[in-house]
Amino acid sequence: MAGNTLNVNSVLKCPHGATVTITSSNTKVDVDGAQAALANDQFTISGCPFQIPVGAGTKPSPCVTVKWLVTDLKTTVGGTATLSKTSVGLCQTAEQVPQGPVVISSTQAKVSTQ
Repeated sequence: MAGNTLNVNSVLKCPHGATVTITSSNTKVDVDGAQAALANDQFTISGCPFQIPVGAGTKPSPCVTVKWLVTDLKTTVGGTATLSKTSVGLCQTAEQVPQGPVVISSTQAKVSTQ
């Protein structure tokens, strides 16, 4: 695995500043003491303030999840691609409407297998 690998403690945000929580099913590989994040893990966004204009008002249209478009090409855990600082994820609404790219602020460098 290359450096800058995402794990469940990595700091990710939607383009509107809401926090992304990573829930991983990975039990085989740790990155700096926490589970490595995989492309098929659950990425939940809570507290997104984004709204769209509707008539004279607005309608909430929060980011709720991340869909990964670019993952690590050569690194997998149990056949599932890992994620790193160079991965590209798209934040989406509950209706799967794209809202913009996920912002990756913090990654980890130390990798170990269990």
